[in-house]
Amino acid sequence: MEADLKEMFLPEFTAQEAGNFSPLALAFAGDAAYELAIRTMLLKTGISRPNLLTKRKAELAKAPAQSRMMEVIEPLLTPEESEVYRRGRNAKTVSQAKHATAAEYRRATGFEALIGWLYLCGRTERMLELISAGIESENP
Repeated sequence: MEADLKEMFLPEFTAQEAGNFSPLALAFAGDAAYELAIRTMLLKTGISRPNLLTKRKAELAKAPAQSRMMEVIEPLLTPEESEVYRRGRNAKTVSQAKHATAAEYRRATGFEALIGWLYLCGRTERMLELISAGIESENP
């Protein structure tokens, strides 16, 4: 049972296996992995008021913030990571951005696809390194 739970929450696909998922499926996984990472990082700041945690989490999870973070971390990407980001950024989505430009929404989708791919490959240290670099750019 414990091994099944570990595999469920900490999957480790090969890069090729994870790359076989559609970019939007990667973004789906990346959205969840990113949100859990930023929630954990926010708790480590010592903020304990739920309304402040929720407000800050929402600020960091919006497409414009993810787009700005992607501009900062894009030069740090390996060629393999850049390709995953590009696939996510260029994916055809059916939903429209509510509070973002189309360009911001596309970059945010690429960001989430990259985070999802890293998570699914078990490259959580790299995922957190990139998220941290992006968040630092939002909190100078």
